[in-house]
Amino acid sequence: MSKTYSSAEHAYRAVKERILTGALPGGELISEGEIAAALGTSRTPVREAFLRLETEGWMRLYPKRGALVVPIPPDEAEHVAHARYVVETAAVRALVAGDPRAVAEPLRASLDRQRTLAAAEDLDAFAVEDTDFHRTYVVAAGNPLLTGFYDSLRERQRRMNSVALRRGPLDIDRIIDQHARLAELLTGGDVDGFAAALIEHLAGVHQLELRGL
Repeated sequence: MSKTYSSAEHAYRAVKERILTGALPGGELISEGEIAAALGTSRTPVREAFLRLETEGWMRLYPKRGALVVPIPPDEAEHVAHARYVVETAAVRALVAGDPRAVAEPLRASLDRQRTLAAAEDLDAFAVEDTDFHRTYVVAAGNPLLTGFYDSLRERQRRMNSVALRRGPLDIDRIIDQHARLAELLTGGDVDGFAAALIEHLAGVHQLELRGL
């Protein structure tokens, strides 16, 4: 791997991470120069990173002005929440048809990590763990097509979670309690109860009115 390519990849990952965590909020105009200075690199790899991020829809480039971090579209949160509801409830139905208790331990371990991160006020890591908690039972359902689609939403979920956690006021302990309730309903085989609790959870965290669910 050439040094130029390596630097461009590093710049791409670093800037994208800042977007996903909300460190670079939607609507902010940034320049190649300021990012290059922050990363300790030249403008060339940053320019390549910006072009790649524009292709993926995270940025919009304006010659001689800079790069605009694309805000989360007004309806995206609701669309992602609807998609998550469909996938997660389908996964839980499949799990309950088998032995849902098989996923109890990894969910418990995730809840322990969430409590540790909440106590440390590490919001970025908590946002990642939040996403991973839900993914745990989707993967456990054993449907690679559902998992693949769910993973395609992962980066949007991370950004939404980061925005929600920074928007404030947000009761992280309540989120963890809701996660614990979801785990309890899932492992107890209560699909309908899980579905209702998931709607309440998604609507509350992202301040949505989930129509049609």
